[in-house]
Amino acid sequence: MKLAARVAKIKPSETLAITAKANALRAEGRDVIGFGAGEPDFDTPENIKAAAIRAIEAGFTKYTPVGGTDELKDAIIAKLKRDNALEYKRSQIVVSCGAKHTLYNLAQALFEPGDEVIIPAPYWVSYPDIVVLAGGAPVIVDTLEKDGFKMKPEQLQAAITERTKAVVINSPSNPTGAAYSPDELKALAAVLLDKEIFVICDDIYEKIIYANFPFENIATAEPRIKDRAIVVNGVSKAYAMTGWRIGYAAGPEQLIAAIIKIQSQNTSNPASISQKAAVEALNGGQGVVEKMVSEFRQRRDVIVTLLNEIDGVKCLSPEGAFYVFPNVSGIYGRSFQGKKITDSTELINYLLDEANVATVPGAAFGNDNHIRLSYATSLKNIEEGLKRIKIAISKLS
Repeated sequence: MKLAARVAKIKPSETLAITAKANALRAEGRDVIGFGAGEPDFDTPENIKAAAIRAIEAGFTKYTPVGGTDELKDAIIAKLKRDNALEYKRSQIVVSCGAKHTLYNLAQALFEPGDEVIIPAPYWVSYPDIVVLAGGAPVIVDTLEKDGFKMKPEQLQAAITERTKAVVINSPSNPTGAAYSPDELKALAAVLLDKEIFVICDDIYEKIIYANFPFENIATAEPRIKDRAIVVNGVSKAYAMTGWRIGYAAGPEQLIAAIIKIQSQNTSNPASISQKAAVEALNGGQGVVEKMVSEFRQRRDVIVTLLNEIDGVKCLSPEGAFYVFPNVSGIYGRSFQGKKITDSTELINYLLDEANVATVPGAAFGNDNHIRLSYATSLKNIEEGLKRIKIAISKLS
């Protein structure tokens, strides 16, 4: 069978593949502890579920406008004004089937062959492939561990060419948990102010932040760049609603209209019931989010401490999200039963086979010296999983 050439240009999502493999092994009876999943382990809050049930009982089960209901757009507008001091109209908002869908449609609307998109590494696994599927060219900027995995203004400047169409800023970051401070964002914005370059702000982990500075994106840090900023967010991470599939974007009216046009030909509207649930998530009480973040903070402190106790492992403390990205290059070159560990993929396979622990290779995120662990799991699992990892690594020689 001859498939479209674009299929060969992209890779399957490594994070989803690892999670699927771990689930398959559990189904076979293996006691696998999973650190691969990028989703909160908490249940969706009761008030949100109740709103969805009311919508079903009221018969709110038909098509809605392609770009989302006015009710949900108004809730998003209110959230952006309340939390981010950003003002938008309904015509500047689109709701999609998750933030990934939002980013995909955005790329389809904005990028053409020859367009370059600057992506700091380590990056979320889907950014480069989403750009490639739109015909664009990802330009990877390797950030440094000593800089907290944050792109410096001089790195951004050096990556810009006459073909640069956009830059992606994910803060807090998946996979590193790095979060840009307002001053760091202003410094990046200063590079872009006199250039016709779009900034895609992936704010999906906005609510999950532990840094000693407030969350901001580049549009809030430097208002003069707002007209070229596209703010992407959703309800998946902050409200434990990954399966509900609601993401959104706010940005220039002409671009949002183009995204809606494309969406009309791929999915039409997001699920009607999920939109009602998202309205409640954004408009309802936010105390449940604070409780989740407090729990994540405790887990972060434990997992970072335990990782740094392992010989050959170094781990920064993340400023947000629910991932750690430890440097495991100190383990490379060691062997088990005659087989040498030389990269992150070999290491994560060894940990799965020998310790029944599922992690994700850093190579999938653009940095092979690291692996990613999600601490969106219980403290019991974290402690047992890290115990297993420590024992498995001690067996290497």
